[in-house]
Parts: sequence; structure tokens; C-alpha cells
Amino acid sequence: SMAIDDIRITTRYDESFINRALFGSMHECGHGLYEHGINPAFERTPLADGASMSWHESQSRMWENFVGRSRPFWQSFFPQLQRAFPGQLDDCDADAFYRAVNKMHPSLIRVEADELTYNLHIILRFELEQGMLSGDIPLADLPEAWNARMKDYLGIDVPSNANGVLQDVHWSSGNLGYFPTYALGNVVAAQLWERIRKELPDLDDQFARGEFGPLREWLQTNIYQYGRKFLPKELLQKVLGVDQFDAKPLLRYLTAKVDELYGA
Repeated sequence: SMAIDDIRITTRYDESFINRALFGSMHECGHGLYEHGINPAFERTPLADGASMSWHESQSRMWENFVGRSRPFWQSFFPQLQRAFPGQLDDCDADAFYRAVNKMHPSLIRVEADELTYNLHIILRFELEQGMLSGDIPLADLPEAWNARMKDYLGIDVPSNANGVLQDVHWSSGNLGYFPTYALGNVVAAQLWERIRKELPDLDDQFARGEFGPLREWLQTNIYQYGRKFLPKELLQKVLGVDQFDAKPLLRYLTAKVDELYGA
């Protein structure tokens, strides 16, 4: 965010793997929508920001996954993607593409992880941060500790530090303690999603038509406009009438999605 009316996003590209840029852009767009929706009266004040980084990540993860990895989204946008990539996607249909971008499997890279295994990447990093800060894990031993946890939690071997302990910019830029906000963001997003689907019961039909305005307007009215006016729990109380983060909606969402993809 340069300013409320000047939002800029970055993304990552891989010519042989579309997910990286596609879902990375959706993720950053979620952040941008939040910043752009803040009340203009808050411009150039400490209130011109999200309620917390967990709230901020709830928006990026919502647009990336709850919207961008949904079946109705691809019912609308897959024909456009096919036209953009003639040859590569000619023999694919929307259902097959939807299943491909939702494949559940352990992976090395956090930002490319599926919704089911993503939080294991966060737990791994949080535990290592605790060890670093307490002195229980010397920095020289961090790659070994990382590789051991990747094997333990996700069952995969790490081929290099570039694909392991050095893959995120957060630690190198001094952002210790940031990673848990992604997991908390997933939790908040799921809590919000249950309320949104009750208040916008035709959301799937809207997405299938390529219509996302009502969702953005709901978020604008209930979340974005307030910026940092409320503390995180105060905003949770205002929007949902609860004062605690609750993982049960996320578990319900993930269970339903895995059952739908792989059979109950």
C-alpha cells in the first residue's frame, strides 16, 4: 500500500507451473482490496491499515482459496484461461482443472501448499522460531532442524536449503513471529465464510457468473472500511458476535472439501 488509492501488488512466475502466479496474485489482491477499502478519512493516520496481520491474511487467504480455488470460480473463468493458453489446456475441462489446483499432497514450498497441509508449514516455522528465540536451536543448526521437521510433519526430504529453510523472505527481513498470522488468517477466513454464505446464499451462482461484487461489498461494509479502528477481537465481536478465534469452521470447511474431492 502506497496509499489507499495507490495499491500495488507483486507476484511470482514459473513458465511451467501456473499456480505460482495465479494464486499468488489472488492472494496479494486480497491484501490490496483490504487496503483499498479503508475509509478515506483514515488516510495518513495509524488507522489506515488492517485490524491486524491475522485479519489481513484472512482476506488474502479467503480470495486465494475460498474464492479462487472454488468450483464455481472455475466454471466462470476456465474458458478464459483456455483462451489465454491455447495448446496447453485444449484437452482439459473446468472440472479437471478445479481438481488439479486442489490436489492435496505434501509439498516443499509453503506458498504452493494445498489448503489441507498448509498449516503444517506454519506450525513447523512457528516451532523453529520459538527454538531460535529461546536459544534451543542455534542458527547454524536451523537447516538440519528444518529438514527433520519437514520429514516428520510432511514425510518429504528437502533437496536444498533454497527449497527449505531459505525459501521464505520473512526471516531474512526480520519478520520473526509473522508466520502464525497465516494460520490465524485461515481460521478467521473460515469463520467469516460461514457467515458470508448465510447472508449471501446464492454466492456459488454469483461466482459461476463471474460476479464478485456482492462479496466485496459485504467485506467492505463489515471489515474493510474500519481499517484499524477496532482491535482484532473487537472486530470479531462486531462482525460475528464472538470474541474468540475458532478453528472449528476451518475444520468443517476442509473436511467438506476433502470429502467432495476424494470421496467421504
